[in-house]
Amino acid sequence: MNAIKKPINIVDVTYAQTKASVNTDALGMRDMQQRVFAKRDAQHLLVKAPPASGKSRALMFVALDKLYNQGRRKVIVAVPERSIGASFASTALSKFGFFADWEIKPEHNLCDAGSSAGKVDAFIQFLEGPDATLVCTHATLRFAFEKLSPESFNGTVLAIDEFHHVSADIESSRLGALLRDVMNGSDVHIVAMTGSYFRGDSVPVLSPEDEAKFTPVTFNYYDQLNGYEHLHSLGIGHHFYQGRYTDAIVEVLDLDKKTIVHIPNVNSGESTKDKLEEIGRIIDVIGHVEETDPDTGIISVRRQDTGTIVRVADLVDDTDQKKRGDTLHYLAHTASKNCDAVDIIIALGMAKEGFDWPFAEHALTVGYRASLTEVIQIIGRVTRDSPGKSHAQFTNLIAEPDASQGEVKVSVNNMLKAITASLLMEQVLAQNFTFKTKKFDGDDSAVPGQLKIKGFKEPSTARVKQIVETDLNDLKATILQDDTFARAAAGSVDAETTNKVLIPKIIREKYPDLTEAQVEEVRQQVVVDSVIKNGEVRTVGDKRFIKMAEKFVNIDELNINLIDSVNPFQRAFEVISKSVTPSVLRIIQDQITATRVEFTEEEALALVPRIKNWIKVNDRKPDPRAEDPTEKRYADALLWLQRAKQKLEAQKRATEMVESE
Repeated sequence: MNAIKKPINIVDVTYAQTKASVNTDALGMRDMQQRVFAKRDAQHLLVKAPPASGKSRALMFVALDKLYNQGRRKVIVAVPERSIGASFASTALSKFGFFADWEIKPEHNLCDAGSSAGKVDAFIQFLEGPDATLVCTHATLRFAFEKLSPESFNGTVLAIDEFHHVSADIESSRLGALLRDVMNGSDVHIVAMTGSYFRGDSVPVLSPEDEAKFTPVTFNYYDQLNGYEHLHSLGIGHHFYQGRYTDAIVEVLDLDKKTIVHIPNVNSGESTKDKLEEIGRIIDVIGHVEETDPDTGIISVRRQDTGTIVRVADLVDDTDQKKRGDTLHYLAHTASKNCDAVDIIIALGMAKEGFDWPFAEHALTVGYRASLTEVIQIIGRVTRDSPGKSHAQFTNLIAEPDASQGEVKVSVNNMLKAITASLLMEQVLAQNFTFKTKKFDGDDSAVPGQLKIKGFKEPSTARVKQIVETDLNDLKATILQDDTFARAAAGSVDAETTNKVLIPKIIREKYPDLTEAQVEEVRQQVVVDSVIKNGEVRTVGDKRFIKMAEKFVNIDELNINLIDSVNPFQRAFEVISKSVTPSVLRIIQDQITATRVEFTEEEALALVPRIKNWIKVNDRKPDPRAEDPTEKRYADALLWLQRAKQKLEAQKRATEMVESE
């Protein structure tokens, strides 16, 4: 094989390995599970916690308490796909100190094989029978609900795993409509669980009115990873290629690491449209096929370089359903426990949500993933704590834009969005800070994890506090997925316009109930949190400095005006600049220029003071053909304002003419 190239990492984080998130208490609960159990009396509970944090067992603890101590009669657990049902299999909790065991009878595990009609009948029989616990898929729950009324769920606990599959758009989400009907038409208790609350589209999971009924418990990624025993660091990066990905994958496929390769969807631009041929080419990169195990489907491939055997699981070829079923069974029951059982898994649309392979070290994903939820799920496959695994890596193999091809705009957009998605992940994976107003010089009495900032507006209402405490990453996801903002993040808009015009505009659209004062409080929180988490912190003597806009600033001297002068997400473009050739960078710059952000009146007027100051300093008007993106932006705004003025004057003259007649 060729020498392995290290991907250009946007995220490189290290953790303290405190063991806090994996150690258990006297009841057998980890830290996250303790937090959830403390809120067990809530009628509607929303648990946001990363993959591998123990959400399924947290549900067991809460559900059993509701059965034994809160008067509930039945518990229904709904999962998005059959394979995830195994996470809720019978579990002996009492041997670790809990007061009861979680038990699922075989006839109430509706994630096993069987017809939809048979499962619906079994679901209804369960509601009418004496047993207390059942596991089914989201689909079975929906189909059964068509034959039931909301009142049928009186006395039940309804647990919905991977809750981001729900949508507030009841026209397109039957699960969302079901949830609303059951909440409004019965005394149901709900436990909603997700490792990735944003759905990857613009539709919220819950309406604000329904979400207000839930008690949230948030256990963030930093809490989880910092509390591991073995995993010490995580990298998220990109590798760019030209031509076919099957020719480039040799540069980043490290055969010494347990790897999940996610090949592109057949409808994507990166796909060759022949998925079986792609599998063949990837296996050729590894070496020569020795044999395929008839019982498990595992392919033994002898490496070209070392001569050792690499065990490959093919989850792409679906021509033989029995063979695929055998492979999935082997991965679930053997590979999840035996480190030597498999080395590389090649998947298409699988091995993501709920997939448990704790030994996985490297997620190599070909092509841009439009859904941030999908990115979270893929990264979550390699961030499980496992002996011998000190580093986890996510690599996105992305096609460089080619000026000779017609899809330049799409390719540039994909690059920008893939990288801004990684910047969001950096926000998610970093330590959380709380921010307070610094009221006077010398006011440095901040507690650990708290920063004081001059001019900072603290949340003044319960609504803003709720957004800051539970919704900040979701808001950042909305911002980063906005097409206008993606171009702004690439440097085509100055920092102050980005922070003071574009971000508040998106906040208003997402939270139309907020006042302007509340919008400003949320805006400051987003910008400050993002800049601090993207900044490099260094300690010199007894002082701490943070790198912002290529210079280090004493943390004790932070103020909101200084932070507003920094584009919190501009590193997206800096990363591209360092990782592609000059010719490709020129293509990207030209495309950004060609599709630069259009102005609204609000945005143009917000720039007027800065344009006046620029003209005063430079003794000339800004040039629309300048190389500097800020000068170009000012010139475009000036032109927009001149045209708007001319249009207004023309309308005024027309009105005067009509009135004079």
